Amino acid sequence: MNTSEHAQYATVSRAFIADWLTALRPMCSASHFRSLLERSNLHLDQDRAQGRVTLDQIVSLYQLAAVETGDEMMGLWSRPIKPRALQHLLTTVREASSLHGALYRFSTFWNMLLDDYQFELVATDNAVQLILHPTGRRTPQRFGHMLILKLAHGLISWLVQYEVPVKAVAFAFDQPEFSHDYAVIFPAPVTFARAATSIAFERDALGPVHARSTEDLHSFLQNAPRDWIFTRSSEHTQSLRVRRYLSTCRWEEATLQDAARAMNMTPRTLIRRLETDGTSFQSIKDALRRDLAIGSLQNGQRSIEAIALDLGFSSAASFHKAFRRWTGNPPSLYRRQHRADG
Repeated sequence: MNTSEHAQYATVSRAFIADWLTALRPMCSASHFRSLLERSNLHLDQDRAQGRVTLDQIVSLYQLAAVETGDEMMGLWSRPIKPRALQHLLTTVREASSLHGALYRFSTFWNMLLDDYQFELVATDNAVQLILHPTGRRTPQRFGHMLILKLAHGLISWLVQYEVPVKAVAFAFDQPEFSHDYAVIFPAPVTFARAATSIAFERDALGPVHARSTEDLHSFLQNAPRDWIFTRSSEHTQSLRVRRYLSTCRWEEATLQDAARAMNMTPRTLIRRLETDGTSFQSIKDALRRDLAIGSLQNGQRSIEAIALDLGFSSAASFHKAFRRWTGNPPSLYRRQHRADG
């Protein structure tokens, strides 16, 4: 599995998008809200703690809601962001002669549109940091803060035609119960309960800008946010490196010892580094199996028994038990729900 396939098959918890749904709900009628979710293959009654959300579902909801609500940020900020704002932003940013200049243009563009926050771009000898300051006493909208930082990262990555390494990401809200989901979004350590929300880049990592055509711009807009919301980077926390290793090997080789050997370290060192990331080898392995299972059930016609075998389970029964633990539903029901909504 290559890095783009990693992004395709990654998922986040339902809790991760809860703030987004909370902001979106008042912007439309109850029937329209339900329609948006149904057309995005999301379920109102899905268990918030156990439900998983795929990239396809996020892209579908974003593309539908941004158009049908007339707000390209879908209620995430105090002032609606009018249609075509993202197009104007891309047009402005692609004229920059450097990535530092692109980040400056990004900050000044949003500072004209946001009432409740203002961006500051701070450059030192070693790093460039984009900081989001509140203009008053504000309760951070967690999904909104994530999305706008990821948009900055996505735009400069689009300009250089590779995923720009990120030095650090910080959020002004407390660490949520779904904090592990941020590893799917940002290729960097993420911290919480900071004075301000920010994203930082090593100054040396900000390479030269490549000219992007009008066709490139339209493609980025048409695919948004598919091309930038989930990270494709292989340079990440230790947990994503392990996930990347597991995605390329046979399940019989998917052991802690084999993974440690492939990364030129002892199993004890790998365990310690994963603990620093707040996870474990088994948790990463289970998460990859879960995401691959969801992708297979949504997109393929293969039997549940065949999927279980592919994922290294000893029997279909053990796969059923694991899938119910991961998502709250058996795989057969998950598949039926997807087909009914497709």
